Amino acid sequence: MLITPEIVDAAVLDMDALELAQWIREKKISSRKAVEIYIAHLNEINPSLNCLVENRFEEALMEADRADHQVETGQATGLLSGVPISMKEAFDVKGMKTTGGLLKRKDAVMDKDAEVVRRLRAEGAIILGKSNTPELCFCQETDNKLYGRTNNPHNLMRTAGGSSGGEGSLIAAGGAAAGLGSDIGGSIRFPSHFNGVVGFKSGKDQVSQDGSFPEVKNDLQNRMLGIGPMTKSVKDTRAIYSIIAKKPVPAKKLDEFILNTIPASHYPLTDDTRKLLDAVARKIASAFESEGEIPPYFDDSAGIWQEIMSIEGSSDARNEVYGEKSLNLYNSYLKERLTGKSEVHRYLSWALIGASLFRPSGKRLVKMREYLHHGDHILENYFKGRILIMPVYHKAAPEHGTVYSEIFSIRKTFKQYLPYVAYANTWGLPALTVPLGTDGEGLPIGIQLISRNGNEEALFQLGEWLEKNFDSYKRAVL
Repeated sequence: MLITPEIVDAAVLDMDALELAQWIREKKISSRKAVEIYIAHLNEINPSLNCLVENRFEEALMEADRADHQVETGQATGLLSGVPISMKEAFDVKGMKTTGGLLKRKDAVMDKDAEVVRRLRAEGAIILGKSNTPELCFCQETDNKLYGRTNNPHNLMRTAGGSSGGEGSLIAAGGAAAGLGSDIGGSIRFPSHFNGVVGFKSGKDQVSQDGSFPEVKNDLQNRMLGIGPMTKSVKDTRAIYSIIAKKPVPAKKLDEFILNTIPASHYPLTDDTRKLLDAVARKIASAFESEGEIPPYFDDSAGIWQEIMSIEGSSDARNEVYGEKSLNLYNSYLKERLTGKSEVHRYLSWALIGASLFRPSGKRLVKMREYLHHGDHILENYFKGRILIMPVYHKAAPEHGTVYSEIFSIRKTFKQYLPYVAYANTWGLPALTVPLGTDGEGLPIGIQLISRNGNEEALFQLGEWLEKNFDSYKRAVL
């Protein structure tokens, strides 16, 4: 078979990061050539997807030349030496903007790397550019006034999810070998599920948020935040997490765990999602000790999540956008709905209005802290030798705006649609999302695996086993 340049290009775009790193080490391809392939591909797909909002292509090519020199001289020691990756716009990269999608921050250039960026670059990763988010990463769909809307590469009329929607769309379309996202309310898992990529939300306080925007200051909100990889394979997820995690992941044997697949009828699910979950449960039951029950505190988690996100009416986010003049929030929302000409997207202004309505009282906060403290002890024991398997959302990627209307509805429909995602955030648990199938329209469906901090390796092992037994990542071709 004649190996044409087109075949080489497609092979590189389909590769995960570790395979590409091996090719570069073995001189099967130069880092410069790999970077050139990705740059050309991004230039081709980005007009349709709007996933990449700022590039550093010239710098990436120079870094690729240095990586190739290190390979030639035997100095290339990094796990990701010469591998081109992408970065969610929320993470500071020296010399690049961190805007949070806000018009008022359109010139905010950073003077140093975020801690996670520093760690990845220390392992030789080359950053191609930054990917789109909703404003302040405050919505599960990706659209903002500064950069506009990101589209799903499997169907441009469908949402890419959020807040790491640009990252999910980019990796799904093969725009980088791997990427990084953050998740305080499904912000890695929604895009991973909707776009068909692997995504990992780290557990509470396992990865530094230094250099992540907006900074999460409140301790209850901080426990819900997880930063992690968005990749083409679980083995890449494990490798990148090992780089950015504060401490090493303990070794775990999967056969020591009980695998609990949540009953598919507990909350609304499309037939396609239910069928996939049932198939996963049957496959797991054939190979592991398994059960099917609702885990502790599951039904309360979406409500608690909403209250935690509404502490002090999300005053930090409101002040970042409007300053001390909170009245601007309501005026901005009305102006946007009537004219579409405010400086703040309606997704953000409506979410902040909702936070003011759900704001817990001081007395309620005391009770919430007691509830969470008690629940942490219960779940630490519950997940000691257990992994929870469940969907991410009740359906594959819907049309743009649907997720926003379901989660931010005044009818509180988030209580129906958010429990699957909110559980890991509310309890600060690590959660791995793996694409395992598609719906009738060919849109990806991801399944998430959840356990406690310290059990990450067991999650990765199960994720790899599921990849081998079901349909896993496949690059979306526009």
